[in-house]
Amino acid sequence: MMTHFRQAAWLVILTALTAGRVQACPFCSAVSQTFSQEMATMDVVVIARLVTPPPPDAKPGTGKASRAVFEVAKVLKGASHLQPHQKIETVYYGKGKPGDQFYLTAVDPPRLMWSTPVKLTPRSAAYMERLPGLPKEGAARLKFFLEYLEDDEDLLRQDAYDEFARAPYQWLTGLKGELDHGKLVQWVHDADIPVSRRRLYFVLIGISGTPKDNAWIERLLRSDDKRSKAGLDALAACYLTINGARGLPLLEKLYLANPDAEYVDTYAVIQAIRFHGSSSDRIPRERLIQSLHLVLDRPKMADLVIPDLARWKDWSQIDRMAELFREADEQTTWLRVPVVNYLRVCPLEKAKKTLEELRKIDPQAVRRAETYFPVTGAAPSAKKTPQDR
Repeated sequence: MMTHFRQAAWLVILTALTAGRVQACPFCSAVSQTFSQEMATMDVVVIARLVTPPPPDAKPGTGKASRAVFEVAKVLKGASHLQPHQKIETVYYGKGKPGDQFYLTAVDPPRLMWSTPVKLTPRSAAYMERLPGLPKEGAARLKFFLEYLEDDEDLLRQDAYDEFARAPYQWLTGLKGELDHGKLVQWVHDADIPVSRRRLYFVLIGISGTPKDNAWIERLLRSDDKRSKAGLDALAACYLTINGARGLPLLEKLYLANPDAEYVDTYAVIQAIRFHGSSSDRIPRERLIQSLHLVLDRPKMADLVIPDLARWKDWSQIDRMAELFREADEQTTWLRVPVVNYLRVCPLEKAKKTLEELRKIDPQAVRRAETYFPVTGAAPSAKKTPQDR
């Protein structure tokens, strides 16, 4: 019986593959709301100077008064709700001296409710002031954040990364002429760079790189050191972006057709291929499908690629699916449900006949697929839509 893990994995894959939406940076995960997003939800956003700090002994939970007084220095949003140089009194437990600058937001005018003040440096204050005037979308917006990706200030470095993590891949490709390729390569070789940001930099290297990068990229791909391969999904996608279909044989040899390749590594390369099949025109989808066929020869991992083959309307594997179903043993019996789903969405008469033959072998597996994965409408189209690109 398919384990709960495999059921969940199938649902996640199926949902991700059939969702019609513009994809953000494909291998990045935003950590927090960006300042621009926060500003959009607030009624008032200001930069203010500290006038009266809270008492030195004010600490959370002590009952000591912790209110500080600030004076508005610049209004970034909601000027109609404030007076020039208005004083603001709000709770603040941090350290600061009169004259220090802070970022504050508020909601519910006219009696504004102020958020916790965020201390700023002159550099971060200048950063905040420019946010409201940035283009709302496109590479022109991201260009501003490029110089802050590895900024010395945590506040700016994190916000810049989150802006990139949320940006559609098309925005990133528009930055090609603006990227400092040498700096990006330096960053991915820096052991102190978190994996999340390393993934982003691999994506950007793919956009700005050339085959001259192959030597060091291939060295990482071949490495047995997990730390060197951190972010393998983005690394493999980067390699394919630079080399196109010429990059597939190496990935096939190392990961897809290699029975000794670890599960997580193989899955990472599948993710890279999935990205190129859905969000990039660099490699013909037919060639990517050939690579995924190799995974069908590894029954314990075959379920990872079956949804992709169905979504991309590759109906050439009906006989192979039937073989996987028939040969499933105690270790791979859960594979039968993905096989059934592939045959259910296939429009060919051969698939219908094959499904009925398999129903006689294991009617419970077919019933589970029909119960837990209802199919409505035809199989997803293989033609790329604007959302795919």
